[in-house]
Formats: sequence, structure tokens, C-alpha cells
Amino acid sequence: MHAAWDPEPRTALNLHVVIVRAGEYEGVAGGEHPAGLDDYKSLFIGKDPFEIERHVQVLDNLQFHSGRMWALEVALWDLMGKIENEPIWRMLGGVDGTVPLYASTGQRMAARDRVASVLHLQDSGFPAAKLRFWSDDPHDDLEIVRQVRAAVGDDMELLVDANQAWRMPRDSSPSWDLQTASWVGKELDELGVYWLEEPLHRHDYRGLAELRRGLRLKIAGGEGNREFAEFEEYITHGSLDVYQADVAWTTGIYRAKQLAERVAAAGALYTPHTWGDGLVLLANLQVAAACANARFVEFPFDPPFWPPKARDFMLASPTEAIDGHVTLSDRPGLGAQIDWAAIEPLRTA
Repeated sequence: MHAAWDPEPRTALNLHVVIVRAGEYEGVAGGEHPAGLDDYKSLFIGKDPFEIERHVQVLDNLQFHSGRMWALEVALWDLMGKIENEPIWRMLGGVDGTVPLYASTGQRMAARDRVASVLHLQDSGFPAAKLRFWSDDPHDDLEIVRQVRAAVGDDMELLVDANQAWRMPRDSSPSWDLQTASWVGKELDELGVYWLEEPLHRHDYRGLAELRRGLRLKIAGGEGNREFAEFEEYITHGSLDVYQADVAWTTGIYRAKQLAERVAAAGALYTPHTWGDGLVLLANLQVAAACANARFVEFPFDPPFWPPKARDFMLASPTEAIDGHVTLSDRPGLGAQIDWAAIEPLRTA
């Protein structure tokens, strides 16, 4: 897969699994490699898993010094759900496990191929699809959006991800400036695009607010911001219409609920970023089922380059969308059924 946001094509998917145990119960989660966690396991071993506020405060401090460790927090929620025999979405106050979706594409494609792929998504029942910019010249990406819009008509919402908020480690290209983002945004306004995602650097709070005031479409972002205080800055400046903090990458579940409440109070939308492996998707869908107030939630789906069987290779059965929705099970915790026998031969550590 040659992902839109990565200059280097991908040939493998790394899965990092965190397992926590309490008696006969076991909580499991996946996500970013929790670099440094092995050095601090003693801060958690022997503690009550339900002291989640305490654990979140410890993780906040550890992440200042080390890597992203929210997979541990998600695993604790999976553990608590199994002890309580409740799915996480119900523990968070959700009343229904059904989540409306938009199809999130990721592969670099020529216009003709992307048109065909989105028409297939439309026929599959998705009410919306996200296209990602990847060309060095935004004119090329805009042309793809134009052709897709002409093909699907007005019955399908189109979202656009500019991928300007952060860069892969080997990518040193600069983010767009406000002038470029404004020009692109106005072009997308004319095409009836629903939102423009990450059009400026993630810390350009004032620039995002100014851009937002000049466009009809919504401005989305925040998937990878590391500090909760950064989201407070977004809210203070009025930077975003749509907040997309990823549970496994950015906030954990406890702070995701906090963020959703603050975002709703500010009159904005919360719908988490979900791109990652099948365990990351399940974690974000659990929170979305209880906390999201947007029309739809991201569903990574771009066959044949990114089909459910690749994304969810660690699960006994993949999470499938039916008519643009997914219905989470009543199984406790994440509801994940991991195929340990299938993934054991792939172990690297």
C-alpha cells in the first residue's frame, strides 16, 4: 500500500499488543508501540484497574518522557469491561452500539481509479467518503475531487484530508501556509465538500481559526495531538468544527469522553480518527458509539489495498460495515475476539 500521507510505500503492518491481567481476567488492546512502558510497569502492577483517573495521570506524565502509551489505558478499559461483563460503549453511557460510518480511503490513486472506488463505496451504502490529498501540486488532487463529485452527484458527502498537520519521520516537506489552505478550501467549497481535514500544522491554532471563518465547509483535525491542553487551545481559539482525537494514539478512553463533552459544550463535533489496526478501530468505535455527536465516524476501508481482512488480521472475524453502519456486539470490553493461533507465528518480540 502506498498511503497518501507516507512518501514510502508500505509492505508490512506492525501490531503492538498490550495485555493486562487481574486474576482470571485479561484486557487486551493494540496501538502505537508504547515505547518506554517496560521501564515503568511497576507503577501499575498491583494497582486496582478501576482507578482509571490515577492511571491516566500517570500515563500523562510518562508520555512527556517516553512514547505514546494509550494502548495500556485501552487495555485497562477492556479489562474493566470483562470484570463488569459490559461492553465499553455501555460503560460510557451509550444506549445503542450502532455507529454510522464514512468510508476512509488511503491509497494513492489516479483519478479514474479513485472515481471507480468511490462509486463502489456509494453502491455499498456508505453515505460519505474521505479522499486524501497526496500530490505535490494541490491542483492534481482537486481534479480528483472534481471528477469524484461529478460521478457520485450530490447524494454522497465528500470529505477531504489535506494531511498537513504532521509528517512521517522521513518526510521533511513543509505544511501549507494559510494562503494555500484558503485557496484550496474555497475550491472545495465550490464542490460541496463537507469538511477539510488538517489543512494547516496542528499547532497553528490562530491560522485554523482564521481559515475556518473564511469558509463554508467544516475544518477538522486533532487526530495526533499529544497533549490534552492542545485541544483546550483549539476550543479557546475556535480552531475546529470537528475534533478527531484518536483514542489509541492521542487521548485514551477516559480523556476521549472528557473531550467529547467539552467539544459538545463548545458547539462543535466529536468523531474520532480510527485509522490503524483492527483493535485500534474497535477502541475508537466503542467511544464513538457513546460519545460521538457527528453524522458519521471514520471506517478505514479502501479495497483492494486496505480491506478488512488486512486491517483486522489479528481478529477471528473482521469488523464489517453493512449499509454504511457497524453494530458493536454486547461482548464485554472491546468485544474483540483475537485469533492468537493465527498471529503467534508472526511474533517479532
